Amino acid sequence: MRRVTIRDVADRAGVSLKSVSRVVNHEANVSAKLRARVEAAITSLGYVPDTAARSLAGARFGARSFAIACLFDNPSPNYTIKVQQGVYAACREHGYHLLIESIDCQAEDVEAQMNAILQNARIDGMILTPPTTEHEMVMNMLEARGIPIVRIAPVSFAGRTPAVIIDDAAAAGEVARHFRALGHSHFGIINGPIEHGAAGTRRTGFIEALGRADCAEATGGFLFAGGIEAAYKLLRRDARPTAIFATNDDMAAGVYAAANKLGLKVPQDVSVIGFDDSWTATCVWPGLTTIYQPITEMAHEAARLLIMRESPREDVVMAYHLVERASTAPPALAARGPVGVRTL
Repeated sequence: MRRVTIRDVADRAGVSLKSVSRVVNHEANVSAKLRARVEAAITSLGYVPDTAARSLAGARFGARSFAIACLFDNPSPNYTIKVQQGVYAACREHGYHLLIESIDCQAEDVEAQMNAILQNARIDGMILTPPTTEHEMVMNMLEARGIPIVRIAPVSFAGRTPAVIIDDAAAAGEVARHFRALGHSHFGIINGPIEHGAAGTRRTGFIEALGRADCAEATGGFLFAGGIEAAYKLLRRDARPTAIFATNDDMAAGVYAAANKLGLKVPQDVSVIGFDDSWTATCVWPGLTTIYQPITEMAHEAARLLIMRESPREDVVMAYHLVERASTAPPALAARGPVGVRTL
């Protein structure tokens, strides 16, 4: 079967080849009427732009490469997979290629890592994911090369780049209010990495919503194993918490494992709430109450902004909500004493 060409689209829409090219390349100053005619022809013919040819033309005339990159330094596989799904979907919709890159933000050679990535990369822009969203050197290097940036869930450098976020502090405050409504008064929180801005915002939102209530803290680094170790510290306290907020679902699953090792039950002995509503939330038993963060949708919007070269004056704020499952209940213990590790 013959491949549909841009000339076929032009003939079907009754416009010039140049007009089709302007629509396909998302150029500015294209009338809504013209765009609608061309897009209708593209849909009816099933036309798929030749990305390689478009990139060659871009190299010749200083236009687009039709490729964007997504930069990661995140230990949570659930998070990175969801981001990739969202960005990839947007790339497919607009005829773009996606490059996946990663760096270690805590290493001393961040500049060398970025140089290695950018040396041979010809991209139309880069999406920064946490914690790369907070790294000033990364942004400086991209801006110096004229590479557009869109950030997902940044906290620092407000207004420097387009960004897609949720209100992490308000979401964490909702967790606190849920625990309060159940009657809890002794709390614990497991924090994410210090370099992850949103993790700190979640902590602040939770602590402030609790007011003067007793709240013990530990750090789990957004890892399952880190959640286990942090939960041991909290649950071995003389006055252990009856409600624990883990600032991502991987660490919340770690709380389940630690509680089981200590002979405690969720939610009878300790209520647990996570953050993200990842696949983990439905793989543990009982099901995990958690904050739904629209990671895939946020990533899709970030890619769309980059591809369409949109620069909104304010951050794009997306909706979250609390997903109630069976990991929370009213506190049942009249006395809360220290526990020891049991032998399984």
